[in-house]
Amino acid sequence: MESPVLSYLRKVHAELAELRDGTPYSVGPSSADLNPADFGIALATVDGHVYEVGTTRKQFSLQSISKPLSYGFAIAELGMDAVDAHVDVEPSGDPFNEISSNPETGRPANAMINAGAIAVASLIKGSGGRTPIQRIEHTYSEFAARRLRSDGREYRAERARSDRNHGLAYLLSAAGVVEGDPTRALETYLRQCAVQVDCRDLAMIAATLASGGTNPVTGTEVLPYEAVERVLSVMMTSGMYDDAGDWATSVGLPAKSGVGGGIIAVLPGQVGLAVYSPPLDKHGNSVRGAAACRRISSDLQMHFVRSARQGRSAIRSIRTIDQEPSNIRRTEAAADVLQEQSERALVLELAGDLFFAGTETVVRELTSRAPEIDVVVIDVRDVDEVGDAGIRMINAVFQDFRENGREILLVDPDDVLGGVDTRGITVFDSRDRAIAECEHRLLERYGGPEAMPRAVPVVDSPVLAPLDRADAEALASHMNPRHYDDGDVIRRVGQRFGGVFFILSGTISIVASHTDGTRFRLRTLGAGMTFGELALGEDDRQETTAKAEGPVEVMVLTADEIEALEERDPALAVQLWRALSRDAYMRVDRLSRANAARIRD
Repeated sequence: MESPVLSYLRKVHAELAELRDGTPYSVGPSSADLNPADFGIALATVDGHVYEVGTTRKQFSLQSISKPLSYGFAIAELGMDAVDAHVDVEPSGDPFNEISSNPETGRPANAMINAGAIAVASLIKGSGGRTPIQRIEHTYSEFAARRLRSDGREYRAERARSDRNHGLAYLLSAAGVVEGDPTRALETYLRQCAVQVDCRDLAMIAATLASGGTNPVTGTEVLPYEAVERVLSVMMTSGMYDDAGDWATSVGLPAKSGVGGGIIAVLPGQVGLAVYSPPLDKHGNSVRGAAACRRISSDLQMHFVRSARQGRSAIRSIRTIDQEPSNIRRTEAAADVLQEQSERALVLELAGDLFFAGTETVVRELTSRAPEIDVVVIDVRDVDEVGDAGIRMINAVFQDFRENGREILLVDPDDVLGGVDTRGITVFDSRDRAIAECEHRLLERYGGPEAMPRAVPVVDSPVLAPLDRADAEALASHMNPRHYDDGDVIRRVGQRFGGVFFILSGTISIVASHTDGTRFRLRTLGAGMTFGELALGEDDRQETTAKAEGPVEVMVLTADEIEALEERDPALAVQLWRALSRDAYMRVDRLSRANAARIRD
């Protein structure tokens, strides 16, 4: 199935593509290839997954989106104080090319306007045999997780139209803000603006900022967290120029635009958003880009006030059914079926908040595995809060599962997902009961009668499989039949060893107690299984309670009969204990393998 995130982005893209306002920036050779209809949206998570729709692979100039990247680079290399001595952190409220500086210090208001960006460019020097622009290209490439380069033709076209920027560079030089040759500083700035990217690159750049400066794909620390903190703060107050105030209140995401048609927006700890569309508004921001950011922020509740918590994955654990089996003891035939079909059933334990970022990881996991899944158990008992965006995304996945014949078993006794449409979804009060039902449905679908027998004679009990038929029949002759009704207690805690119980038909729950006295179902037994023998392990006393769930038929080899058998036919008694030991070993081995799988997970 298609991810609901991607489906949502397609819908937004289709609707906003109808916007026809704005005029593209027409400087440089790339303007000849501009298509006002080009429109791409890319959203990258902090674990490196990218959703993209529309024109996301067409190259264009980075332009002013380069400003926060070089600002962070300078801070990382020189330190905050050194950079602060050349550029301030105050919103200017002016257009991007305004001559805006402190009348006392001469410092530009911030690094997001041209004056501030030129000052920052002057601080980046050549090193290690590389020029300033080569070092900048390397840093930008680490942001994008692929090689980025400045386009010489774009640079030369921009330089030919940069009289105002020349003036800014010399004014800053006169004030002692630009270090060295002001023309060199301007050249570095214009070359960084001419770096070529596509919309997907921008999303990865934004995601690197969202993840605290570490590229989510390569794991490379591009900027230290302190530098990212400063960069995002200035982007929030000044990244959208004279539209920054309205942007901060209505969109609520640190953002930066460029006249090349790109916009990046960052939700720290969660996602990076990028939009490309050439037509610009009066502020120099992409018309469709700004509209897309507003729409997505609103719909997905990405305003920083709503999404203040860290956007960790909501998946605490995800396992196949063989890695987290129920407490029901299955026959060997049933266990084999569940092992063979284990990839067709998942158990997801969710925790934390189901806002956009947390929910996105859940729906991505489900949608990516959907073709192979028959049943999924989702445990939401440790979910704290569910946002509107999370509800919409979960509803989309649940609907797709219903329409394609896949089953969801929900563990939600407290109705955490109260706003989710749970029609056709079975809700359980415990994960074990949900997993048991999950196993049952797999066995119904893939197992034959031997996997889910309604009745099993003693001589056909899997426990006695190592014995030949004559020995099994001999043992059966020493047993007594018993019948229990629903709710009857068959064995109670503290009772002495009463023998080995062979279940012919029906279901028995084995109930234990927590240290605080609360009771819980330890496991469930069905036809062909045994219980009672474990009382021999602790002073010959029963440590659990066995209770009938519905009518139950058993055959009991009592303690007295076992003692008599050991005297009359010790060889058969040895066969019995060997069979019981083998069965116990197989159960312990299966449990150990399941626990090992959980540890690896």
